[in-house]
Amino acid sequence: MPAHAKTARPSGFNTVSAGEKALRYALLLLVLALTVSPFLWQLSTSLKDLEEDVFTRTPSFLPRHPTLDNYAQVADTIPVWSYAANSLVVAAIVVAGNAVGATLAGYALARLRFRGAKALLGVFLATLVLPGEVTIVSQYVMIRGLGLADTLLGVALPGAIGMLNVLLMRTAFRAIPQEMDEAAVIDGANAWQRLLHIGLPNVRGMLSVVTIFAFIGAWDDFLWPLIVLTDPENYTLTVGLQYLNGTFTANPRLIAAGTMISFLPIVIVFAALQRFFFRGVEEGAIKG
Repeated sequence: MPAHAKTARPSGFNTVSAGEKALRYALLLLVLALTVSPFLWQLSTSLKDLEEDVFTRTPSFLPRHPTLDNYAQVADTIPVWSYAANSLVVAAIVVAGNAVGATLAGYALARLRFRGAKALLGVFLATLVLPGEVTIVSQYVMIRGLGLADTLLGVALPGAIGMLNVLLMRTAFRAIPQEMDEAAVIDGANAWQRLLHIGLPNVRGMLSVVTIFAFIGAWDDFLWPLIVLTDPENYTLTVGLQYLNGTFTANPRLIAAGTMISFLPIVIVFAALQRFFFRGVEEGAIKG
């Protein structure tokens, strides 16, 4: 064998040159800077004291005298913990509704045979085409007709089962080999037993994805709670934070501190479920 054949590098689609690898890392660093920089800037602003001007022509990224007084002042300005508790109630209802409802609906569409299944799937897909603003008036009329206006349940109910989450769970259930269900049927397992013992253990990753999406959507929602809620005691955190923006003056340090307070629960939920989240994103290769 010639000497040059031993040192030749493989070529093909899986081969990445040094220049291409450098370009990929450069693009990743650019995306990282664009996504993380606003968050870091808000964090920096929330730690600056009143003596430090945040509107200078060349603002400093690092606070000269870091302080947590802005966070304490947020709690003194608005009942932030009460608003956070209201947001947690709404998020808990939405997460529970999507975890249970999307799982059951996704399993039924993926693994059960019944008349009208394709038509029902088409209806689910059709609802994804319509933007939320189109149906928001009819949702409000329905919530008011049920007597749930100005209640936390009225805020949470429209998002209790998301059509996108149903389709995600359907995709995860369809990835399970059909032979596993057939073997369970031969052993005498009914639909509930197949769901509990075969379906759920294989879709835990996707269920974590649905949970994270549902929590973030419920926690960050601003327009719908603003429409439904009128009593300030029932305000969610995103709606209550508007009181930090004064009528004539606004302290950007307080607004940044309130933003960081509202962002903290999302970090906690994602940190707790991240290993399941990335498993759910790559879900599809089911262990037999």
